[in-house]
Amino acid sequence: MDVTTIWAAIIAFGLFMYVALDGFDLGVGLIFPFFPEDDERDLMISTIAPVWDGNETWLVLGGAALFAVFPEVYSVVLSALYLPIVTMLACLIFRGVSFEIREKAIRTKNLWNLAFVAGSAGAAFFQGVILGTYLQGIPVANDVFAGPSFFWLTPFSMLTGFGLMATYALLGACWLAMKIDGDLQHRLHALIRPLTMVLLAFMVIVSLWTPLTDAQIAKRWFDSGLLYRLLPVPFLVIIVALFMFRAVRHRHDTTPFLLALLLVLLGYVGLLVSIWPYAIPNVVTLEDAAAPRSSQLFTLVGAVIILPVIVAYTTLGYRVFRGKAVPGAKYH
Repeated sequence: MDVTTIWAAIIAFGLFMYVALDGFDLGVGLIFPFFPEDDERDLMISTIAPVWDGNETWLVLGGAALFAVFPEVYSVVLSALYLPIVTMLACLIFRGVSFEIREKAIRTKNLWNLAFVAGSAGAAFFQGVILGTYLQGIPVANDVFAGPSFFWLTPFSMLTGFGLMATYALLGACWLAMKIDGDLQHRLHALIRPLTMVLLAFMVIVSLWTPLTDAQIAKRWFDSGLLYRLLPVPFLVIIVALFMFRAVRHRHDTTPFLLALLLVLLGYVGLLVSIWPYAIPNVVTLEDAAAPRSSQLFTLVGAVIILPVIVAYTTLGYRVFRGKAVPGAKYH
């Protein structure tokens, strides 16, 4: 592989790690309304309080790597998606503040609970909108964004926004079922099954909608022989979903979370295969968008050093706070 492909793989890995890790803690906020008792909500928060801010490291890594290695993509995407990106970041800020304040608030605790839910929902929704807009394609002329301010506001981007909310909600429910015992765990298991079915429905709709509305992706799927290589993916999705239903029925702790991650990975692989080798679908290839080779090699040295550090402290954090959450536990 050349250095551009290596960098594309690093960014793809970083984005998957963000979706997998920050996805479940955003998902906890999304399912908050299903559990109105304060003691249950405090317990749910305690499962993610030690790790939520570290999970967002991967978002920062992806943005920094995109700026360094694919500057054209960085400039076009930020110009095109300025409004949803800023809104997403504002939601993440409100959500982060609510972590610290809701624990100490008395009269305004419900307000900060609402900020936590709204911040989680807004961040998840606008990340899905960004994904859907990216898949549909961004108008580019002379290497700059060439579309209207609200071009991202389409039925497909709204669909992917709600689809990513469903994905994160499933991850959050599975995470909590792994970290919590007792009656609350049983109610979480009851929530996992319908959330899995909702996610499968979104996966089917997006998989059908994408080639029907994008001639380039349809051509890539059906004319290049790619469809035959992708055929195992839907069957694997069905198999994983069946194992998920079985794991929930038998009240497994860890298995549903691992299976939810596998569902996300299968969808992610299908997405990557569909857009390869474009950095901006149907407009700019990875090679065309890449920085000079010398710049890529220079930044790759830094990535080789920093990536193992990030993986190590992330792994250590989850190891230190492994096991079930204890009612009344506080993490500062």
